[in-house]
Amino acid sequence: MLDATEWALLSKIADMHETPQGAYNIRKNGVGVERRSTENISISTKTDKPGIDVVVAVGTKNESIHIPVILTSVGISDTVYNDFTIGADSEVVIIAGCGIHSPGPGSARHDGIHSFAVGPRAHMKYIERHYGEGNEASIRTLNPVTIIEAARDSTVELEMTQIGGIESALRDTKVILHENAKLILAERVLTSGSQKAASQITIEMSGDGASAQVVSRSVARDSSRQEYRFDLLGKAACRGHIQCDAIVMDGASVSSMPMIDARDSRAQLIHEAAIGRIESEQLLKLESLGLTEKQAEARIIEGFLA
Repeated sequence: MLDATEWALLSKIADMHETPQGAYNIRKNGVGVERRSTENISISTKTDKPGIDVVVAVGTKNESIHIPVILTSVGISDTVYNDFTIGADSEVVIIAGCGIHSPGPGSARHDGIHSFAVGPRAHMKYIERHYGEGNEASIRTLNPVTIIEAARDSTVELEMTQIGGIESALRDTKVILHENAKLILAERVLTSGSQKAASQITIEMSGDGASAQVVSRSVARDSSRQEYRFDLLGKAACRGHIQCDAIVMDGASVSSMPMIDARDSRAQLIHEAAIGRIESEQLLKLESLGLTEKQAEARIIEGFLA
């Protein structure tokens, strides 16, 4: 049911070169096309709106879920609602993401609203990758919403990546951390041309011992624009650290807007932001090793976003 172009998209956004071994759900052009549940992971179609319900059984260990979305036509505006229940004491990796291939001029848009209830002592790693390619006259838009509530003693790892090809993106991430819950979030964004990317990350630490570590790295090229807003709320004896680093090139622009809100005297909240350019010394060093200026720039950017 999938052709070579579609498999190439799946490879880029979900590391899928063939049908995965674990649970999976593939959505193509607004319709679910392939699915498999396992003994410990149930995937079912919603009855009230587009999307799926995913339930990971209590105590599940070392299993994965692939839930990629691909668009290979223009004139599509797809919205999907996916809800996840991650059982207590479980360990699971969820590989999501959306790939858009535009065969001609026009627009293709996907809005994915993902909600997660992470049980006590569970460990969830969520990987979300966005990628676009195709006709230069097409408009590729992605607006992901991620809502997570992490129960006591749980761990949530988020890897959110957008590396090229998306004309407009608005990412909205909301996380609530209860007692001793931990969040580790890594965000990577690359824009070029006239692309626009915005990210809103809101973290509420409501339980003693909760902690959050956020590292956001981005590169803006040509005339692209990026905007970041980080809201860190401490309502207990908690620790939060946000680091935002960006490289600005050509006529691009990047803005970072932090809000630190401590509502408990024991909350320790830190925000760091650094926006700058590629230093000439770095370029000269790589050029002295035989690289062209363009090759040196590409190597520096690759290392920065790694």
